[in-house]
Amino acid sequence: MKNHIVPVKIYLAIFIALAILTALTTWIAFVDLGALNTPVAVTIAIGKALLVILYFMHVRYSDHLTWVFVAAGFFWLAILIALTMSDFISRGWLASGS
Repeated sequence: MKNHIVPVKIYLAIFIALAILTALTTWIAFVDLGALNTPVAVTIAIGKALLVILYFMHVRYSDHLTWVFVAAGFFWLAILIALTMSDFISRGWLASGS
């Protein structure tokens, strides 16, 4: 197993990027984008998650097997979101208000 030493300035840059993305998430929460509020918030959250996974969990410098397991995790998450959304969207036939 090879060890990769990440310079402190990379960690500081990632920290600043995460802080900026968090401030952006907070700012977007108060802006009315209509139907785009959720997609924009989820996009920012995915960006933050990728930074944490790649740098703080050291996946960027890991071997290919680690990348396979990370991809499998995201694939499973996509399956769960798709199943949840299919259930949510199909509930339009229920009577509302009673």
